[in-house]
Order: sequence, then C-alpha cells, then structure tokens
Amino acid sequence: MSQPAISLNSFNTFALAANCQQLIIAKTRAELIAACRQHQHDDVPPLVLGGGSNILLLEDFEGTVIKVENHGIKLQQTESSYLLAVEAGETWHELVCYCLRYQIPGLENLALIPGTVGAAPIQNIGAYGVEFADVCDWVEYFDMAKQQVIRLSAAQCQFGYRDSVFKQQLLDKALILGVGLRLPKHPQPKLSYGPLQQLPADASSQMIFDCVCATRREKIPDPTRLGNVGSCFKNPIIAADEYARLLGEFPEIVGYPLATGETKIAAAWLIDKAGLKGACYGDVMVHPGQPLVLVNRGNASGQDVVLALQSVRSKVYQIFGITLEPEPRTYAATGEKRI
Repeated sequence: MSQPAISLNSFNTFALAANCQQLIIAKTRAELIAACRQHQHDDVPPLVLGGGSNILLLEDFEGTVIKVENHGIKLQQTESSYLLAVEAGETWHELVCYCLRYQIPGLENLALIPGTVGAAPIQNIGAYGVEFADVCDWVEYFDMAKQQVIRLSAAQCQFGYRDSVFKQQLLDKALILGVGLRLPKHPQPKLSYGPLQQLPADASSQMIFDCVCATRREKIPDPTRLGNVGSCFKNPIIAADEYARLLGEFPEIVGYPLATGETKIAAAWLIDKAGLKGACYGDVMVHPGQPLVLVNRGNASGQDVVLALQSVRSKVYQIFGITLEPEPRTYAATGEKRI
C-alpha cells in the first residue's frame, strides 16, 4: 500500500499544487547529511528545498523532498571586518535584519530577498548594485561523491551573474550547509541603482534598508497574498554591437554598461515594451506593476507556468532578438527541467 501524498503547496512561494511521497525536515547539519546519504542513490534524486522562493514545481515530485531548516549565526570581528558564520536554513532577510540590529553594515541592499541563506551562493543573489559574491568569505557544503564536508573560498565558488559553481560543476553534487560572510566595518554605501541614487552620499544602512524594502514592496507582490517567485527572468547581457543596434531601433532602451564592454539590459523593460504587462496564460499572469514577475492568480498549473515562460521568451525574441533566460529552477516529476 502506497504512502499518502504530502502536499508541497506551502513549501513553494508560487503556491503551485504539487505533492511528494516523503518529506524530511532537517533541523541540523547532521540531519541534513544523514538524509542526503540515505537517499542519494534513490532512482529519483532527492529535491533539497530552502525557502521555496526560487522554484517552480510543475507536477508531483516522485522522489524525497529534504527541507533545509538548520539554524545558527556566529559573529566574530577583526580590526577591519565583521565575520559571520551562518547556517544554510536561516532566512536571508532575517539575516539582513540581524546585521542591522547589531549595526553591521553591508547587507542592506539585499533586504527582502526571499529564501534561505543556503540558496544565496547557488544563485549568487543580488540587488541594487550588490551581489552575494561581494560579501562572501567561504561556503561549506557536503560533497555527495566524496562523502565529506568541504569549504570553498569565494574565489573557488566561481560566482557570475546569477551563477556559481553550484549551478555548474557541482550541480546536484553539493548540499550547502552554511556560509561565511566578511563585511567591512566602514564600507562605502552602494547607491548607484534606482531610487538609492536619491539618497545622500553618506546614507546610513538603515536608510538604504528602508528604501530597498519600500521599493521592493511596491514592485513585487507579497507571495503570501499572490503566489510568485520574484523575478522570473535574468537581465540579459549583450555585446556592444548588439546594444548599438538595439539603441538605434529603441533609443529609450534601459541598459547598464559593464566593465567587460558588454551591456546588461533590463529584462523588465523588454517585457513591458513587448506589451506583455497583465498578459494571462491560464491562471498565470505577467504582473501589471512589475513585468519581471509572474503571479499565480489562484489555481495555476505547471502547464500554465511553462506556457507563460515560453510565451514571454518567444515574444521578446520576436521583437528584440534577445533570448531571456528564466531565473527560477523548474522541477518536473523526476528532477530539474530546462524550459
């Protein structure tokens, strides 16, 4: 007799209806490692879930789901820096609030990013001119093949734009246990993006935090009220000649020059210019206020999500010749699926 299905609705912020046959909630590193060891040779590899804020579950998952809930923050200091050792199951925004509470600057630009600390290095989360790579000292993970805990330096993590070694060579081979952060005691405020440009040059961490939170709350709907995973597409990076071509056709295009000579294009602008704000695909809608965000209007299915992602990408490519890359990870019955 088969076990009753376990609902994953509350474990993914898009609120897609999906089930699994076994759910393990790991409260410590030891429990995390034990769960992965127990299930690493299953026919369907286990799905490791943090906050469920960067994942789209397209259907019932046939393997075991391991929920990361190990907690703990340790603080040390040097003359010039604060050193934080943070367990993977800590909530990222709560970590930002912890730093504010203890007057530790450096994370305020990353306020209100959903999810857990363990997901931060995988995605190299970033916002308002700051990325996880800028504050990372080390990452510790359990290596499935070597059956041991390994610590990588920030350089060894090979961080890129929404990318890292954990999405490349170590994909499905590493279970992140915790991270180390190095935060300078007297940093220069990062005020080059969006509404932060209106703040004074000596803006405090609290001022930046308040501005970021207000901006994000205005742009991105609360997932507890309207299911979403935040930004659904990466900002594409294009070559100089391609940017010159687009600038000739669309003088108002929003782009940010990079040190490489390339330009990062605002995906939200592309989707908006394509006339897709408010477009619906089944019960999935392109948010009218922030076109980077797809929302669940109540009863979205995995098929609705796939249709929405593919339709938006197709329309943007048709108009601009740019292929948008989805940001959240999508999972089908037996594992991750590329869309």
